[in-house]
Amino acid sequence: MPELPEVETTKRGLGPLIVNETVEKVHLYRDNLRWEIPKHLSVTLVNQVINTIDRRGKYLLIRFKVGTLIIHLGMSGSIKVVGSNTPLKKHDHFELSFTNGTVMRLNDPRRFGAVLFSDDDSHPLLDSLGVEPLEDLFDEFYLYDKSRKKQQNIKAFIMDSKIVVGVGNIYACESLFCAGINPERKAGSVSKKRYALITQCIKGILSQAIKAGGTTLKDFSSVDGQPGYFSQTLSVYGRENENCTQCKRKITRIIQNQRSSFYCPSCQT
Repeated sequence: MPELPEVETTKRGLGPLIVNETVEKVHLYRDNLRWEIPKHLSVTLVNQVINTIDRRGKYLLIRFKVGTLIIHLGMSGSIKVVGSNTPLKKHDHFELSFTNGTVMRLNDPRRFGAVLFSDDDSHPLLDSLGVEPLEDLFDEFYLYDKSRKKQQNIKAFIMDSKIVVGVGNIYACESLFCAGINPERKAGSVSKKRYALITQCIKGILSQAIKAGGTTLKDFSSVDGQPGYFSQTLSVYGRENENCTQCKRKITRIIQNQRSSFYCPSCQT
């Protein structure tokens, strides 16, 4: 599933290709993905210029004068910008055609993504989101203050998008290993000092992943079709029964909240 680094990589790749371009036509190749695609887009966006493209959590925000196109990549989505004569691929579901002869296509085999629209930057899916992990509000005290009296495990806590956005399963596992914290520990039992460390780890690992172009495990590739390379440096995720890079003990996998958690029982306490 594309996580924050993958969505950020997509945003950065799309920016130079679509910002300031004028939409000539909108193609809806199916009526819905996770939710219904607004049919009015085929009229609303025609002749509109893309002003900016931004990211909020795992959502791409493509801003026009008339409103904001909100795109979520779901579990398997990807976006490419290609020439208008490029044949459609299976699972190409949504397309913006530009007056310069290029098209932006959303491909989503599993159809868990979304194409939505807002007249402004307000939307129920965005309004409930927590802080961005790479911004100043996510400081050394933030997680500690939010975690008091929390009984849930710390992995679920740092993955809660109402607390902090974009820390998906892969990066939660890697961040907890970096900080030496067992994923089963209760969030409310972690000290202020250790929360300061995990905050640093989250920021550092997400920044490294963005620089590497994201993490390719199965589906993700960037706008230019290149895979992400952060998977080559994963310390615990997907490494069940392999040796820990620090102590050589075997990496363990457990199930938490219907997700696989990978950790080192020796290094993470």
